[in-house]
Amino acid sequence: MLLVDERQTRDPVYRVLHGVATVCMGIAGVQLALLIVIFGWLVWGRYVMNDTPTWVEQLALVLVVWITFLGGAVGVWTKSHLSVDFMREMMPAAIAVPLRWLALVGVLAFSVSLAVYGFELTLNTWGRRIPMLGVAEGLRALPMAICGALSALFTLYHMAEHARGRDPLKG
Repeated sequence: MLLVDERQTRDPVYRVLHGVATVCMGIAGVQLALLIVIFGWLVWGRYVMNDTPTWVEQLALVLVVWITFLGGAVGVWTKSHLSVDFMREMMPAAIAVPLRWLALVGVLAFSVSLAVYGFELTLNTWGRRIPMLGVAEGLRALPMAICGALSALFTLYHMAEHARGRDPLKG
Protein backbone atom coordinates (compact mmCIF):
# COMPACT_ATOMS: atom_id res chain seq x y z
CA MET A 1 0.00 0.00 0.00
CA LEU A 2 1.24 3.48 -0.81
CA LEU A 3 1.65 5.67 2.26
CA VAL A 4 -0.67 8.65 2.79
CA ASP A 5 -0.47 11.42 5.39
CA GLU A 6 -3.44 13.26 6.93
CA ARG A 7 -3.08 16.54 4.97
CA GLN A 8 -3.00 14.73 1.67
CA THR A 9 -6.23 12.84 2.37
CA ARG A 10 -8.01 16.22 2.26
CA ASP A 11 -6.41 17.30 -1.05
CA PRO A 12 -8.76 16.06 -3.82
CA VAL A 13 -6.09 16.20 -6.55
CA TYR A 14 -3.74 14.17 -4.39
CA ARG A 15 -6.49 11.62 -3.66
CA VAL A 16 -7.28 11.16 -7.36
CA LEU A 17 -3.62 10.82 -8.39
CA HIS A 18 -2.90 8.54 -5.45
CA GLY A 19 -5.90 6.42 -6.44
CA VAL A 20 -4.62 6.18 -10.02
CA ALA A 21 -1.19 5.11 -8.75
CA THR A 22 -2.78 2.54 -6.45
CA VAL A 23 -4.84 1.11 -9.33
CA CYS A 24 -1.69 0.92 -11.49
CA MET A 25 0.13 -0.95 -8.73
CA GLY A 26 -2.83 -3.30 -8.32
CA ILE A 27 -2.97 -4.05 -12.04
CA ALA A 28 0.78 -4.66 -12.13
CA GLY A 29 0.45 -6.98 -9.13
CA VAL A 30 -2.29 -9.02 -10.80
CA GLN A 31 -0.20 -9.20 -13.96
CA LEU A 32 2.79 -10.41 -11.95
CA ALA A 33 0.68 -13.15 -10.37
CA LEU A 34 -0.57 -14.11 -13.85
CA LEU A 35 3.03 -14.20 -15.09
CA ILE A 36 3.94 -16.64 -12.31
CA VAL A 37 0.93 -18.84 -13.14
CA ILE A 38 1.67 -18.99 -16.87
CA PHE A 39 5.31 -19.88 -16.23
CA GLY A 40 4.07 -22.65 -13.94
CA TRP A 41 1.92 -23.81 -16.84
CA LEU A 42 4.97 -23.65 -19.14
CA VAL A 43 7.02 -25.85 -16.81
CA TRP A 44 4.11 -28.30 -16.37
CA GLY A 45 3.56 -28.49 -20.12
CA ARG A 46 7.20 -28.88 -20.99
CA TYR A 47 8.35 -31.36 -18.36
CA VAL A 48 5.21 -33.24 -17.35
CA MET A 49 3.00 -33.23 -20.46
CA ASN A 50 5.92 -33.05 -22.94
CA ASP A 51 3.92 -30.43 -24.86
CA THR A 52 5.29 -26.89 -24.51
CA PRO A 53 2.62 -24.17 -24.76
CA THR A 54 3.92 -21.82 -27.46
CA TRP A 55 1.87 -18.77 -26.44
CA VAL A 56 3.52 -18.42 -23.00
CA GLU A 57 6.62 -16.59 -24.21
CA GLN A 58 4.65 -13.98 -26.14
CA LEU A 59 2.20 -13.39 -23.31
CA ALA A 60 5.08 -13.16 -20.83
CA LEU A 61 6.74 -10.47 -22.95
CA VAL A 62 3.53 -8.43 -23.06
CA LEU A 63 3.01 -8.81 -19.29
CA VAL A 64 6.60 -7.81 -18.46
CA VAL A 65 6.25 -4.62 -20.50
CA TRP A 66 2.98 -3.72 -18.77
CA ILE A 67 4.35 -4.52 -15.29
CA THR A 68 7.50 -2.49 -15.90
CA PHE A 69 5.82 0.63 -17.25
CA LEU A 70 2.95 0.68 -14.75
CA GLY A 71 5.47 0.19 -11.95
CA GLY A 72 7.62 2.95 -13.43
CA ALA A 73 4.73 5.42 -13.34
CA VAL A 74 4.03 4.51 -9.71
CA GLY A 75 7.74 5.02 -8.99
CA VAL A 76 7.45 8.58 -10.28
CA TRP A 77 4.41 9.17 -8.06
CA THR A 78 6.09 7.80 -4.94
CA LYS A 79 9.40 9.42 -5.88
CA SER A 80 11.09 6.03 -5.61
CA HIS A 81 12.36 6.04 -9.18
CA LEU A 82 16.07 5.84 -9.81
CA SER A 83 17.71 9.06 -8.66
CA VAL A 84 20.88 10.13 -6.97
CA ASP A 85 19.72 12.86 -4.64
CA PHE A 86 21.96 12.46 -1.60
CA MET A 87 24.58 14.81 -3.10
CA ARG A 88 21.95 17.41 -3.95
CA GLU A 89 20.42 17.22 -0.48
CA MET A 90 23.82 17.75 1.16
CA MET A 91 24.26 21.08 -0.63
CA PRO A 92 23.08 24.46 0.64
CA ALA A 93 19.49 25.41 -0.23
CA ALA A 94 20.69 27.98 -2.78
CA ILE A 95 22.09 25.12 -4.84
CA ALA A 96 19.78 22.26 -3.83
CA VAL A 97 16.50 24.00 -4.73
CA PRO A 98 17.45 24.80 -8.36
CA LEU A 99 18.81 21.25 -8.72
CA ARG A 100 15.48 19.85 -7.46
CA TRP A 101 13.66 21.91 -10.09
CA LEU A 102 16.14 20.79 -12.75
CA ALA A 103 15.48 17.16 -11.81
CA LEU A 104 11.70 17.69 -12.01
CA VAL A 105 12.00 19.37 -15.41
CA GLY A 106 14.17 16.47 -16.61
CA VAL A 107 11.63 13.88 -15.43
CA LEU A 108 8.82 15.89 -17.04
CA ALA A 109 10.66 16.15 -20.37
CA PHE A 110 11.42 12.43 -20.37
CA SER A 111 7.82 11.59 -19.42
CA VAL A 112 6.33 13.72 -22.19
CA SER A 113 8.72 12.16 -24.72
CA LEU A 114 7.75 8.71 -23.49
CA ALA A 115 4.06 9.54 -23.85
CA VAL A 116 4.36 11.08 -27.32
CA TYR A 117 6.62 8.44 -28.83
CA GLY A 118 4.83 5.62 -27.03
CA PHE A 119 1.51 6.79 -28.49
CA GLU A 120 3.07 7.08 -31.94
CA LEU A 121 4.54 3.58 -31.65
CA THR A 122 1.18 2.24 -30.46
CA LEU A 123 -0.59 3.70 -33.48
CA ASN A 124 2.06 2.47 -35.91
CA THR A 125 1.98 -1.10 -34.62
CA TRP A 126 -1.73 -1.51 -33.86
CA GLY A 127 -2.51 -3.07 -37.23
CA ARG A 128 -0.11 -5.98 -36.76
CA ARG A 129 -0.84 -9.05 -34.64
CA ILE A 130 1.37 -10.64 -31.99
CA PRO A 131 2.20 -14.19 -33.12
CA MET A 132 0.63 -16.94 -31.01
CA LEU A 133 -1.69 -14.47 -29.26
CA GLY A 134 -3.56 -12.87 -32.13
CA VAL A 135 -3.86 -9.49 -30.39
CA ALA A 136 -2.65 -6.11 -31.63
CA GLU A 137 1.11 -5.54 -31.51
CA GLY A 138 0.32 -2.05 -30.25
CA LEU A 139 -0.51 -3.59 -26.86
CA ARG A 140 3.25 -3.84 -26.29
CA ALA A 141 3.73 -0.10 -26.86
CA LEU A 142 0.56 1.18 -25.17
CA PRO A 143 1.98 0.91 -21.63
CA MET A 144 4.86 3.18 -22.66
CA ALA A 145 2.38 5.90 -23.65
CA ILE A 146 0.34 5.37 -20.47
CA CYS A 147 3.44 5.47 -18.28
CA GLY A 148 4.66 8.65 -19.95
CA ALA A 149 1.31 10.40 -19.57
CA LEU A 150 0.90 9.36 -15.94
CA SER A 151 4.51 10.21 -15.09
CA ALA A 152 4.07 13.67 -16.64
CA LEU A 153 0.87 14.19 -14.65
CA PHE A 154 2.49 13.02 -11.42
CA THR A 155 5.54 15.23 -12.04
CA LEU A 156 3.34 18.27 -12.69
CA TYR A 157 1.68 17.64 -9.32
CA HIS A 158 5.10 17.36 -7.66
CA MET A 159 6.13 20.64 -9.31
CA ALA A 160 2.99 22.40 -8.09
CA GLU A 161 3.61 21.16 -4.55
CA HIS A 162 7.25 22.25 -4.66
CA ALA A 163 6.16 25.67 -5.92
CA ARG A 164 3.97 25.89 -2.79
CA GLY A 165 6.99 24.95 -0.67
CA ARG A 166 5.67 21.51 0.21
CA ASP A 167 7.05 18.05 -0.38
CA PRO A 168 4.18 16.30 -2.15
CA LEU A 169 4.69 13.02 -0.34
CA LYS A 170 5.64 14.27 3.12
CA GLY A 171 3.05 16.96 3.76
